[in-house]
Amino acid sequence: MHKDLKLFTELVEYLISEEKNNPVATPIDTSKLYKTLDLSLNDKPTIDEDFIKTLKGIIKSTPKTASTSFYNQLFGGRIDRATLGDLLAVMLNNSMYTYKVAGPQVGIEKTILKTICDMIGYPDSADGTFAPGGSMSNYMAVLMARDKYNPSARTAGVSNKMTLYTSEASHYSIAKNASFIGVGRDQVRRVKTNDKGEMLAADLDQQISKDIEQGYQPFFVNATAGTTVLGAFDDVERLSKVCKKHDVWLHLDGAYCGAVIFSDEYKHLVKGIEHTNSFSVNAHKMLGTPLSCSIIVAKDKKHLNQSFSNDAEYLYQTDDDDFNLGKTSLQCGRRNDALKFWTLWKSVGSNGLKTIVDHQFNLAQIARDYINQHPDYTLYSFDDSISICFNYKDIPAHTLCTALYEDSQLMVGFGNFKNQEFVRMVTINSLLQEKDIMHFFKTIEKFTSSTDL
Repeated sequence: MHKDLKLFTELVEYLISEEKNNPVATPIDTSKLYKTLDLSLNDKPTIDEDFIKTLKGIIKSTPKTASTSFYNQLFGGRIDRATLGDLLAVMLNNSMYTYKVAGPQVGIEKTILKTICDMIGYPDSADGTFAPGGSMSNYMAVLMARDKYNPSARTAGVSNKMTLYTSEASHYSIAKNASFIGVGRDQVRRVKTNDKGEMLAADLDQQISKDIEQGYQPFFVNATAGTTVLGAFDDVERLSKVCKKHDVWLHLDGAYCGAVIFSDEYKHLVKGIEHTNSFSVNAHKMLGTPLSCSIIVAKDKKHLNQSFSNDAEYLYQTDDDDFNLGKTSLQCGRRNDALKFWTLWKSVGSNGLKTIVDHQFNLAQIARDYINQHPDYTLYSFDDSISICFNYKDIPAHTLCTALYEDSQLMVGFGNFKNQEFVRMVTINSLLQEKDIMHFFKTIEKFTSSTDL
């Protein structure tokens, strides 16, 4: 083990060097992947020299998500104390379904969940769990809602027409999850949004009322804290009044930007969160913990138990079910995703998490200011968002982003909203500084001036 830990340190040093000297890995075309890297699995073992050479080749060619040139996804960067927790979780290798096999790690997870529930104004009856990603958090929310309003669905299946509601700008997982729970994609109603991508409460009210008149059973509304493209925040207070009027479950998908709950300056963006029935947030996004670290909490833990608890005598061999986390989880065997968030939170405190969140909004404002000051750019996004959407000159966004990637200049994606395509950079990497934002724009300008696009 000590030999491999030494090798691990060597490989990490190599990775850090590559991030500094080659922040955007040279992409390998899929048609050449297996010829470029030896990924084969053979009967005989690979000697150490070849093994290490192959590992370094893989590291060199893998996209560097912690580099200051990575703006492509809704995660990025590497915070030391969070990484430390993830490495410890790997070494400890506990599964989180029972107290007997996880011990104090259960207390760590429960402490995180309880603190978040308190922060958002949920009562003592609230609880939560860690899920394998934001899509699965949304799945758990819609499943709990289905079981609340149609309890027989757990045993007999869905036999009536149930409907659920989400905005035109929401995450694609909502439709997918509707098919998973037996309600069906056709029963998902797309609610209109304003020019910022915020769900319109009046249209939601109208659509629910229409479905009730036609004999449907509305049961779930998905609000968003940080839409995937523009980073918009739905008005939770207005939506909650509609949900209360019609008695439907309100879930707030905060996978992208739900971490604003840690910021005094920006938590107003989720005002009314205490009126939701469930809330999810990905700590591997705004809070910078390694993938994945997805949290869902429910206002009443009975819904977690009703939807996910199953007796299994061979597993649950201690008396206190509150510490047997498999009773409220989608999974049985489940890796410890809580420790890395706890080591971060414990080491920097809630004030440190506030600083991380605020810094990302400050970086976004720096980027918007630069765009507004330079006439070759067109800005499509708005204040209070860490998604900066723009176009440069008359270059199509997909053309620019692809060329930057293929030439190993920058990794940045493009998006589309109301038939307008644009570059979408995100300032979610809290390790970025103002100079990195400036370098991003200067790279685009220098690259396009010397390239025929």
